[in-house]
Amino acid sequence: MSTVEHGFEDFDDHDASDSKWYVRTLSGILTKTKDKKPTPDGLWEKCKRCKEVQPAKEWIDHLYVCPSCNYHDRIGSEAYFQLLFDNGKYTEINAGLSSGDPLSFTDTAPYVDRIKVAQSKTGLTDAVRTAYGKINGTPLGVACMDFAFIGGSMGSVVGEKIARMIDHCLATQTPFLMISKSGGARMMEAAFSLMQMAKTSAKLALLSKAKIPYISLMTNPTTGGVTASYAMLGDFNIAEPEALIGFAGPRVIRETIGKDLPKGFQSSEFLLEHGFLDFIVSRNDLREKLSTLLSIIWNKKKH
Repeated sequence: MSTVEHGFEDFDDHDASDSKWYVRTLSGILTKTKDKKPTPDGLWEKCKRCKEVQPAKEWIDHLYVCPSCNYHDRIGSEAYFQLLFDNGKYTEINAGLSSGDPLSFTDTAPYVDRIKVAQSKTGLTDAVRTAYGKINGTPLGVACMDFAFIGGSMGSVVGEKIARMIDHCLATQTPFLMISKSGGARMMEAAFSLMQMAKTSAKLALLSKAKIPYISLMTNPTTGGVTASYAMLGDFNIAEPEALIGFAGPRVIRETIGKDLPKGFQSSEFLLEHGFLDFIVSRNDLREKLSTLLSIIWNKKKH
């Protein structure tokens, strides 16, 4: 006796020795289009460099670093805060600061509208967040840029929040970590943006005078006015692997001089080789390396 269901003939009393214990009676895919279930988004991640597909959970567990080729995918401030601060606990300061529009700037869209769109898309108020907490028990103040907010561009709010974070570190005698990720100055704020280079540099000079450590971590990309100011002023200048670091980007240089740059010319590895960086650190080792560095240059001094 047999029944036909879903295109298969199922024999209730088939002979186990019979290799044809079921027979397909219908061919082709029988599921109707409306009944098909798509694979949910977010289950897999593809490396932008080697194109290998990884389970999303494994990608997150590796801190968005490809386990196959060590490509460091770009992450935001929240991911760095969770990575660095003990138990992911921190206190954010000056979170509500938002850019104005002193120049009433408009290109293809008004600047105020661009700010609103960026805030809506990212959930951020501007391109940097500042917070303090502890890393392996050592107090640390951190300013971390977010590339997702108008390319991490440096405007007046970015400069002001960094300056206030440095003030906090001065008042509390706390080491300062700057995590840069930026396309440079924000053109919509013109000279107001460029003024932040001088303001942040002056604040860092006060930090140096007080002999409080400043560590600058450059990630991909760190360019323009950010590179020309606070990103390169660290007591220790460090970077993630293969980060693009420079003043003008490769496209601008190529269009200016009419030649292609040597391969890896603006990479963190090139800068390390030529003495612009102290060391390169993989994101997976960042917390431990920073903790060790602070224990050497700060904790021993405090005791």
